[in-house]
Parts: sequence; C-alpha cells; structure tokens
Amino acid sequence: MNKMDRLLAIVLELQRNKMLRAEDLAATFETSVRTIYRDIQALSEAGVSIIGAPGQGYSLIEGYFLPPVSFTLDEAVTLLIGTDFIEQRFDAHYGNKARSSKAKIEAILPEAIRSEASQIRKSFRLFASAEDIAPIQEKACLEAIRGAILEGRKIRFRYSKRIAEADGNRQSIRTVAPYGLVLHHGSWVLIAWCELRQDIRHFRLSRMRELINLEDEFILPADFHLEVYQPPDDRNVHVLILVQADIADKVRESNNFYMETIEEHAEGLLVTFRVREPGELLQWVLGWGGGMVVLEPVSFRDQVRNEIEIMLKRY
Repeated sequence: MNKMDRLLAIVLELQRNKMLRAEDLAATFETSVRTIYRDIQALSEAGVSIIGAPGQGYSLIEGYFLPPVSFTLDEAVTLLIGTDFIEQRFDAHYGNKARSSKAKIEAILPEAIRSEASQIRKSFRLFASAEDIAPIQEKACLEAIRGAILEGRKIRFRYSKRIAEADGNRQSIRTVAPYGLVLHHGSWVLIAWCELRQDIRHFRLSRMRELINLEDEFILPADFHLEVYQPPDDRNVHVLILVQADIADKVRESNNFYMETIEEHAEGLLVTFRVREPGELLQWVLGWGGGMVVLEPVSFRDQVRNEIEIMLKRY
C-alpha cells in the first residue's frame, strides 16, 4: 500500500472507530509506529481534524467527515454484486436499502466506469433458485429477530424439530435471548440462549411459527462474539454408505453437510458421514432410492429397511 492510499485508509479507520492508538494503526497497515506518527502529522498538515490524547490514541474531531470517495472499477462491481446478494437473501427492510444503495452507487459513478461495471456484471450472475430465496414467512421472522437483537429483547416462538423426541413430539414453545443470525448452507439460523434447554441452541428460521417479540430484556454475555463463535461438535456417530457408481458424481456434487470422507471403490464410492444420530440421514438416503446401501451401523440399516417396508405397504 502506497502512502496516499494509507493516509486515506487511516482516516476511514478513524471514522469507523472513536479512538485508535498508533500501535493499532501500525498493526492494521503492517507498518511501523514511527511511520504512523509521520502519517498523522501529514494528515494534520493537510487539514484533517485529528486530535491525539496521550496514552489513549487518535480520534477525529466531532462532526468531521471525509468528503465522498471514488471507487475503482473492481470496487464498484464488488459493491453492486453485494447489493444483489442482500436484496435476495435479507428481509424486506434491507432489501429496500440494497436497492436504494445500488441506485446511489450507480448514480455517482463516472459514465465510463458505470458502463464498464455494467458490462462486467452481465458476465456474472448471482443465481438463486426458488429453494434458495427465503420465503416470505422466513423473511418476516428475520426482520422481527433482527429488531429484537438490536433492542436486546427476548422472543418466543413455536419450533418444529426435524427429528422427533422419544415421545414422538416435534413441537415445542421456546423463549430465547437472540444472540445473532447466521446464513448457513443457504438457510438462516438463529444463535440464541434457550430458556428451555438452559444453553445456547441453534434454530432454523424456516421451522419457526407464531414468533412474537417480548418486552423482557437480556444482556449479551461479554464473552460471546458471533464472529468467532464455534458451536460444540457433538457429531460422534459414523455412518458408512456404499454409493453405486451410476450416481457417484451426483452424490459428490450434493455436498452433504455430514459427509466426512469419500473413497473410490470397485462398485462406486465408500462414503463416511458423521452425525449426532443416524436418523438425520434417513430422508436423504431414501431420496437416492436403490443407489445407496447402508453398511454401518446395523441399527441404521434396520431403520432404513423398516421405512422402506412401510412405504411398500402404502403402495
């Protein structure tokens, strides 16, 4: 990064943060503290309103804003593609903001860059099938939960588990403190503290019904950071499946979340899955028909066989 780019970047960093030390800026831009001192001096001489507090760092004077910045061609294309993604995958509020942002970005671009950016975007397509685009009900949940997170309030909803409990029940009422939202494998998932389970749990928005925002407030734990959060991996059961050669390529492309290893075999593929319980794979295995044979565990083989026998009786 040359000096001029770094000076601009320093101002942008100070706009995003109330106070930054020279050491912080040096680490961000991979340079020396002495260089940062010289950069701050250069910015001050150029009229940028920077103040320094001994032992605390640098900040911009209240009310100072950097004049509008220009975008390179690649930066403009990146931003426009980003607005396309947000419009498709987020709720109506951010979808509308994405459209207005797109219009503003296109309006301020010089004609030459706008024309070239348009041409480049035509060579890319952010494809979303009907299954990929969140349904209206899910987007409504997304908007309500987003509001609850920002306001620090709990929510309550009826939740349908994919696999039933021992008593056959799949429905439960959950009251949770919403910590954050994650777009995982094309589906929105809420990370929240569940009062019923007294632990952090994950909830797919597509399985929520009757969601209401409560007046009860919550405080996000100081040690919880969504950007570094890693859920405990409790998938301790291994399932071994023989995949017939005629569907081997399709199974590879399916990119099943539970798939661990794939080995070439004379009859096709030997695929190992790691799950919490084999039932998580039941519908997926049945969906491939006779193209798959469960080898291990035996209990899961029996479960698949029993399901097939039930199907036969109905036909």
